Amino acid sequence: MVKEYNAPNRFYQFYSQKRSVMQIIALLVLCSFFYILGVWQNTYSTPIIPPRLDCSKYKIDVSSSSVSLDFEAHHMLEVDDMSNSNISFAPCDMKYSEYTPCEDPERSLKYDREMLKYRERHCPEKQELLKCLIPAPPGYKNPFSWPKSRDFAWFSNVPHRELSVEKAVQNWIQVDGDKFHFPGGGTMFPHGADAYIENINKLIPLTNGSIRTAIDTGCGVASWGAYLLNRNILSMSFAPRDSHEAQVQFALERGVPAMIGIMASRRLPYPARAFDMAHCSRCLIPWNKYDGIFLMEVDRILRPGGYWILSGPPINWKKHHNGWQRTTEDLKQEQDEIEDIAKRLCWKKVVERVDLAIWQKPTNHLNCIKIKARVFKVPPMCEDGNPDSAWYKNSKTCITPLPQVKNITDIAGGALEKWPQRLTSVPPRISSGSIPGITAKSFNQDTQLWKARVSYYGSMIGELHKGRYRNIMDMNAYLGGFAAAFVNDPVWVMNVVPSDAKHNTLGVIYERGLIGTYQNWCEAFSTYPRTYDLIHANEVISMYQNRCDITDILLEMDRILRPDGIVIFRDDVDALVKVKHIIDGMRWKSQLTNHESGPLHRQKLLIAVKQYWTGTQKEGTELGNS
Repeated sequence: MVKEYNAPNRFYQFYSQKRSVMQIIALLVLCSFFYILGVWQNTYSTPIIPPRLDCSKYKIDVSSSSVSLDFEAHHMLEVDDMSNSNISFAPCDMKYSEYTPCEDPERSLKYDREMLKYRERHCPEKQELLKCLIPAPPGYKNPFSWPKSRDFAWFSNVPHRELSVEKAVQNWIQVDGDKFHFPGGGTMFPHGADAYIENINKLIPLTNGSIRTAIDTGCGVASWGAYLLNRNILSMSFAPRDSHEAQVQFALERGVPAMIGIMASRRLPYPARAFDMAHCSRCLIPWNKYDGIFLMEVDRILRPGGYWILSGPPINWKKHHNGWQRTTEDLKQEQDEIEDIAKRLCWKKVVERVDLAIWQKPTNHLNCIKIKARVFKVPPMCEDGNPDSAWYKNSKTCITPLPQVKNITDIAGGALEKWPQRLTSVPPRISSGSIPGITAKSFNQDTQLWKARVSYYGSMIGELHKGRYRNIMDMNAYLGGFAAAFVNDPVWVMNVVPSDAKHNTLGVIYERGLIGTYQNWCEAFSTYPRTYDLIHANEVISMYQNRCDITDILLEMDRILRPDGIVIFRDDVDALVKVKHIIDGMRWKSQLTNHESGPLHRQKLLIAVKQYWTGTQKEGTELGNS
């Protein structure tokens, strides 16, 4: 029997195994090298330059590779409107230049005039939605920078002279060549809002940080809110779209927070206990009518210990009744009825001096409940419902109960720090555990997270912190961390909490000393076209892509964004690929870029700039001028 000698075979097997190991090592080295090379390339940037702006001054430096990121070949989307690779939206007719979809004067005529319901939000049906781009008026210019914008605006941007004629004696607004001038006057303060506010300051403390958030009902051109900013008080101003054409549009053109809104049959779109101070200066709201329902709504949104300020009819009626063209009996009865409603709300009248009257809401309802049991049976305490719920919710003729307390000296819902400590202190709604899943730790982490993210945005958008962008909107604000990161900048942020968000956090935002509103982004926002300089959309597209057509959301963003304005989208890459495909047909320039943590994160950023263009004077045209 011959013995097989296999030593050479063993040698070749060993050699083959050794060679395979070496190949694997070489492959790993090459992969590592090219990965490091790719990361290194991603540290270089591609600039997006807003049209018409000085490249050296307004640079948007997007942290991506020198080649535009293209995910479309790698992410298969089931998107009906992406079947056509060349989406393009035409400009709307010039008659839509100031179109406000949910406050359209023509549509409003279909609705009940009782309690001014016809001036509430009435949005178009799906088949009525415009699928075109709202044009800017010919000659449109970028607004003045703050603080100059407080006093001046370009006539071509809001071409309406009506208020300058109708309110000439009251110094609301004046036409000065190609500009509007805002002297700071108002119906009850023709000598200026600053002097008027100083008179209020002599009666209640406006400068010690205890009053931070305010609401101005029937704001005119928002001079009261504009001059409160000098005292670190942030005011939400609102007025309806009515015969005083474009008053809210003027306010936003000045760089002052404002919305289209009205006190009618529905709750205002703000949470309970939101404002330190509410103000009405001849706002024409019938406070004594409808069983006091409007004052009950003010009571709902006022913080414990908050103030309500009233000037104009019927205050100081003995002096002004002739000028108001009303009888003394009528005015006295109106004031008596207001005083009675205030007592039934358990408010205390702080002072009435000259043309001002001020009431204060109690800090808790311990005594109020006892008083109502003995003296005032009407209105009752509200027994059902969430007091923070305010999106398309009808107002009720009952008193919104404050959170329970143990002692008469306790502040219902928890005491707030004075401003500016209020911004970073843990809000009482969180410390009390009233919002599931949100703790003091997660709140502080969120604040630091957004501080870092906004810093990253600043590295890409050179003028972000330098006053170029005044009116900013956060479409999905959560805890307000994005807005808090801008506290030292000359900006203000409209913090929007979607009405169908998992957690209702708008009350937290107000407890931080910030302002905002509820909104369903399947509908239009209550503002005029071209009123925001920068829009931040954090996971908005992912939230709504299965609820409504995101094309309509993007067209709404185009409507409210100013020419040369910027949008920062933060979302999953698949959602952003869809967005980019659509906005490329909307006269926007855009660039996909990596998440701040690096290229391996599925979430990306899409930085978009709305190009400058205007409509034409030709009536009935569907075209615009680039």
